[in-house]
Amino acid sequence: MAISVQMPALGESVTEGTVTRWLKQEGDTVELDEPLLEVSTDKVDTEIPSPAAGVLTKIVAQEDDTVEIGGELAVIGDAGEAPAAAPAPEGTRGGDRRGRRRFALRHPAGAKAGCRERR
Repeated sequence: MAISVQMPALGESVTEGTVTRWLKQEGDTVELDEPLLEVSTDKVDTEIPSPAAGVLTKIVAQEDDTVEIGGELAVIGDAGEAPAAAPAPEGTRGGDRRGRRRFALRHPAGAKAGCRERR
């Protein structure tokens, strides 16, 4: 069963974080609470731990991507699952003025989804 790794709330007023470095790669085995990646916000730099044990099957947010709180960072699958297909080519996910890709939160049906730009 695949488990989504999401950007956690990293502070009361923090709304997004930037992936600074992946500590694991697709296909790597990870343990529960093992550090997966490093994230930077305007208030804190921290490591994000794995929410489950398994295999890192897909990295959704690449280094330098800015992701909103609750946005998907990666997918962890069972040990027998193969890594997901290669990520989409650059430019197919949309970008902001600084060349960073942005990801929207997943909202319940009927809710508006979107990203906000930093100003």
